[in-house]
Amino acid sequence: MIISGDRTIEAGELAGRAGRAAAALQALGIGAGDTVATLLRNDFPSFELLNAAGQLGALVVPINWHSVGPDVAYILQDSGARLLVAHADLYRPLAASIPEGVKVCLVETPPEIAAAYNVSPDDAALRPGDLAWNTFRDSHEAGTLPPPAQPGGSMMYTSGTTGRPKGVRRIVRSDTERAGLTEMLSTVFGFDDKPMKVALTGPMYHSAPGAHAVMALAFGADIVLQAKFEAEDLLALIEKHRITHLHVVPVMFIRLLKLPEDVRNRYDLSSLRFVTHGAAPCPRPAKLAMIEWWGPIIGEYYGSTETGAVTFCSADEYVAHPGTVGKALKRATVKVLDENGMEVPRGTPGEVYARNGMVSDFTYQGDPAKRDACDRDGLITAGDIGIMDEDGFLYLSDRKKDMIISGGVNIYPAQIEAALAGCPGVRDCAVFGIPDDEFGESVCAVIQPEASTITADSVRAYLKGQVAGYMIPRRIEFRDDLPREATGKIFKRHLRDEFWRALGRAI
Repeated sequence: MIISGDRTIEAGELAGRAGRAAAALQALGIGAGDTVATLLRNDFPSFELLNAAGQLGALVVPINWHSVGPDVAYILQDSGARLLVAHADLYRPLAASIPEGVKVCLVETPPEIAAAYNVSPDDAALRPGDLAWNTFRDSHEAGTLPPPAQPGGSMMYTSGTTGRPKGVRRIVRSDTERAGLTEMLSTVFGFDDKPMKVALTGPMYHSAPGAHAVMALAFGADIVLQAKFEAEDLLALIEKHRITHLHVVPVMFIRLLKLPEDVRNRYDLSSLRFVTHGAAPCPRPAKLAMIEWWGPIIGEYYGSTETGAVTFCSADEYVAHPGTVGKALKRATVKVLDENGMEVPRGTPGEVYARNGMVSDFTYQGDPAKRDACDRDGLITAGDIGIMDEDGFLYLSDRKKDMIISGGVNIYPAQIEAALAGCPGVRDCAVFGIPDDEFGESVCAVIQPEASTITADSVRAYLKGQVAGYMIPRRIEFRDDLPREATGKIFKRHLRDEFWRALGRAI
């Protein structure tokens, strides 16, 4: 059963909808290896489409619904998506950006989601001329489909320092790999054969929450969709539904800990059996405080969309090794290498390379050269700098790449810098992450102005609509000059280190 607000859908009805959706997609010419895209908050159609695509061997491309029009257009074109299924209120502002030839089906934004995001009734509703997903889905009867030539699933889009998203397309999985993947995810998510109730707190366009939801469904768990993360609301959901399993990101821990003590003590959380987190660095005090509050049920993993999880640590291991992201999982290889690809001595920082043998290989959609660039002898790097201790526990200390992780969300400075280049009054700029007690990191922009009239407010106003809201810098400073190399390239690292040292987080 999946629950969202006052709405529920049983497993049998979900299977029926997915069967009809598979027939409708097939009639559209979608088959093995083809893609369909979603622009949805967590809702029943996300599960219907994943199930339907799996029957055909097709791939679902979940698009971050914070994205602006050009980003959405790029992903639709790059992925080759034939169909876009979107919530009505998310689609309206982006309608002009949808490439020609992409069929669009809309989903009425349900009441609990509309209320959580202050969506007006007019924006939430379908309009004359819209093709409703329900209508398209139910236009065909479910049939008996032969096993697909290749398994379906999701093609998540990630990105690097260039800011252009990259589609991570998995190579066909063998039965052994699929079994291994299930085993790995069961370990990091804490799934077992006992009855489970899972609360889905994060958006399914991120790989980890998406995998958590899909695996929970495969294990027969009941899934409760939280329309939007709110700290006290999550505690209420845990008590009301007797939630057993959660996947969170560190910013959620921090917001939970900020609740007054009487509010925290108001709810019965005794049903919780396993809570896992990843996606961003977690401040040690917050992690230890959560373990003290919820008990030794909090696990942590490290990995990436490309590699899957490669390390894991239990609560007890974390208490014994504060700050670690764990030891290598079964059949995973984790190495810390120097610039020449040689493994560094224990206790010495280097770039983290890893591979999980339970996760099938991948390529980047349409760009195998980028896949090759992050590979060393079969191991993949996400650009993290880390240290391995004598006991084999990994600690992360920095990122080689410029990517900012704020509240578990990847933010790409190059994309913001490109937008700022067109801002009136901006001569040059550097964008980077600085420490943030709540989000782990926040976006900072240092701007060299060419006009004295430019202000932080005018810069933010310009960026609104140019980039997603979460990319708009929280801190903006102006400098007459920026540190540069002889070639004119900005020494961004010099600027970044200045902020980290000033805030007591020197690298």
